[in-house]
Amino acid sequence: MGENVEDIEVTLLGVGVDLPSGACVMVLGETGEGRRALPIWIGSSEARAIGLLVRSPRPPRPLPHQLLVDVTTALAQHVVGVSIAGLREGVFVAEVVLSNGTRVDARPSDAVPVALAAAVPIRAAAEVLEAAAVPLEHIAEGAFAEPAPGSAPAGSTEIEQQAERLRGWLEGATADDFDSDPGTGDPQRGERT
Repeated sequence: MGENVEDIEVTLLGVGVDLPSGACVMVLGETGEGRRALPIWIGSSEARAIGLLVRSPRPPRPLPHQLLVDVTTALAQHVVGVSIAGLREGVFVAEVVLSNGTRVDARPSDAVPVALAAAVPIRAAAEVLEAAAVPLEHIAEGAFAEPAPGSAPAGSTEIEQQAERLRGWLEGATADDFDSDPGTGDPQRGERT
């Protein structure tokens, strides 16, 4: 994919919607033994599009993300991956990576569904995870809390259980559940529109 050695594979854990305010959050989690989650606030239409891709088989007519993949293929290229490549002024930036090495600037809420439509990996730059990720269990427990003193690292089965709790929690999450970010105190890190 042409990624940096420091890029880390992540997967979409879920999308949550705050019904009273309409605020949505997409949460990506490290794969394998990773224990961090990356919450990214997105728009409600983007959350619905991601939900359609996750819950439904391929629709008979292409959605915009599938259309992008199809057009790229028609032009003798293909999408090989996407990257949550950086943070600029508190805004997440992503890139869609093509087979010829071209990296196309994108919003994470557009890049992730492109990855789902193309069935390609999603990666995040290590510095993005360092700056913005939180421990998976903090989200799975419904709060950005400090870890218990002396707590042992979780095994892969426990991490999967935590990811499942996270998915369940996201279905009922509200903006108030994201009231504080341990890194900056600002829960409104978003993405470019």
